[in-house]
Amino acid sequence: MISPSDGTPQRRLYGRRRGRALRAGQRALLGGLLPALRFELPASGKLDPFRLFPATTKEVWLEIGFGAGEHLAFQAGANPGCGLIGCEVFEPGIARLLAEIKSGDLANLRLFIDDARLLIAALAPRCLARVFILFPDPWPKERHKKRRIVATEPLDHLAEAMADGAELRLATDDADYAQWMTERCDSHSAFERSSGRARPPDWPETRYEKKAAAQGRSPRLLLYRRRARTDSGIAG
Repeated sequence: MISPSDGTPQRRLYGRRRGRALRAGQRALLGGLLPALRFELPASGKLDPFRLFPATTKEVWLEIGFGAGEHLAFQAGANPGCGLIGCEVFEPGIARLLAEIKSGDLANLRLFIDDARLLIAALAPRCLARVFILFPDPWPKERHKKRRIVATEPLDHLAEAMADGAELRLATDDADYAQWMTERCDSHSAFERSSGRARPPDWPETRYEKKAAAQGRSPRLLLYRRRARTDSGIAG
């Protein structure tokens, strides 16, 4: 359980933190490189993510649940002028990303090793230019669907944190979750689906996606944009 110090109700963190025993090199990365890259939410409960990066950073992007970090590392390497934040709690995946960061000498990544819902609720308004939620846990059992990250409350927080015109990229290989994502994003007043059907050239296939396709699970990719706000600050 996450236990806030301000007396607010506890929030359960879903998902595994640990898998198989880490190798010595992975443990060394978690103990050596991770402390320099991870951050905590400030005591005020509000975060301007631009403060995590050099003053020359032109945009901040967020990936929620980066898995093994393959996609996040690609985006960081391809967009050195952007600051990228990755959220994940699964230690083997974090260790794999750290190895990518070290080998690629990637300086524009910061990591939040906790519940992504806490982060997106704390972000300053209009600070994100792009958000990725790629192949999140589908929580297929009916009683577990409340755990899905693509839901009304997280989308409300993302809508507040995303700049006008910012991209929201979603992917899943679970047919039920694809329909769930589509219904919730289509009905949200802050988001509109992109008219383009072609896969953006800067959206690479990951090993997970290729494996899912080989096993007969068809990945569904969804692209939305944050609608422009009206003068009252409410989405049009």
